[in-house]
Amino acid sequence: MTKPHTTLDGVGGYLPERIVTNDDLATRIDTSDAWIRERTGITMRHIAGPHETATFMGEQAARRALTRAGATAEDVDAIIVATATPDQGFPATAVSIQHALGVTGGFAFDISAACSGFVYALAVADAMIRAGQCRGVLIIGTEVYSRILNWQDRGTCVLFGDGAGAAFLRANTNGADRGVISTHIHADGRYGDILYIDGATGQTAKPQHLVMNGREVFRHAVPKLAGAVDEALKANNLSHTDIDWLVPHQANRRIIDAMGKRLNLGPDQVVVTVDRHANTSAASIPLALDDAITDGRIKPGHLVLIEALGGGLTWGSALIRM
Repeated sequence: MTKPHTTLDGVGGYLPERIVTNDDLATRIDTSDAWIRERTGITMRHIAGPHETATFMGEQAARRALTRAGATAEDVDAIIVATATPDQGFPATAVSIQHALGVTGGFAFDISAACSGFVYALAVADAMIRAGQCRGVLIIGTEVYSRILNWQDRGTCVLFGDGAGAAFLRANTNGADRGVISTHIHADGRYGDILYIDGATGQTAKPQHLVMNGREVFRHAVPKLAGAVDEALKANNLSHTDIDWLVPHQANRRIIDAMGKRLNLGPDQVVVTVDRHANTSAASIPLALDDAITDGRIKPGHLVLIEALGGGLTWGSALIRM
């Protein structure tokens, strides 16, 4: 019997209605459009309204992913949600989305890997599908960072935005010419103090704040991401010339450009949404995928490399043949 492999059959995204530009922020804190653009590449971000919870946004993104995959609630065996900003401590955001989608079977759970969450969710879902445990899995990154930011700290509040992205994965036994080729995830808790949330979160609790040592995060980001990328290429006897697209976590334009340059990829081979979305943490990669697939840049057959680093520290990479 042919063992199943994982295909990515549909993606979807959701961005909150409200847009906040750099100039808008400059009216509230000591910053400017030029200061933010120069250091991050960000020009604007979407900020969730009261009704745009992690569950609501995740549900919207998931519905779009299912539609594009030609799937329904009956096709979903599992829902894995990556989020650092759940609506409540429990039940899991994944369970709330399961209910909102009308999925009555299977299982659902959250994972917490900060900005690496979508890569982690992909790795877990791929392993479950290959093991024969599931045939259809929704993986969702959904984040409401605006509710954990210190809006007086210009070093962090300008960096983040809200949003959700989703992908529907299927078990496929009809050859392995497309789908998830491999995933590679890592963590090192020795560096947990350079990027973290100072306490618990939740809509009914007093919000705590994100704390970041930006210089230290940047120092670790490129070498750790480069290592994960090299690991993925080496594991599959590939080189950077085989990559059609780099879809990186959208944290900072400088980090994105450094990774593209290291892989000898042209600017037209790197998907960039950080300028319009800011850092949406676990939602950033699926939102970027959705952007590039929707506008036709990423096409069937293309080899896509994704990579991310987040608080923990956590980091990882994956190769996907579309």
